[in-house]
Amino acid sequence: MAKKIGLFIAGAAALMVLLFHLGPLVGLAITLAILYYAFKKYLKAPSTFGKIAWALIGCAALVISVSNVPALIALVAAYVLYVVYKKWNSAKGERTVPGTDDPFVNFEKQWAELQKHH
Repeated sequence: MAKKIGLFIAGAAALMVLLFHLGPLVGLAITLAILYYAFKKYLKAPSTFGKIAWALIGCAALVISVSNVPALIALVAAYVLYVVYKKWNSAKGERTVPGTDDPFVNFEKQWAELQKHH
């Protein structure tokens, strides 16, 4: 039970951090998409002017991407949420494993033994 409470607290904290840093995360995604697009256009540009223009756009997108450092915190929070989700599901699966100290499983075994003897 204490493990579940700890997982819940860690998950709630990670969710709050992720929600607070959602803006920079979206900004990072947009600027990285612009950077990717500018790089592709730079490689296909036939003229020197086109290459310079796309390089400038790419550099601006790179500078803006680097300024979204809080988005890295959001990525870490998303990873923590993923880990908490996996641990929560694995903890849930541990209870349903036959042969544990579950009173209902033990009751069914004892009831079956009593039925054999009578």
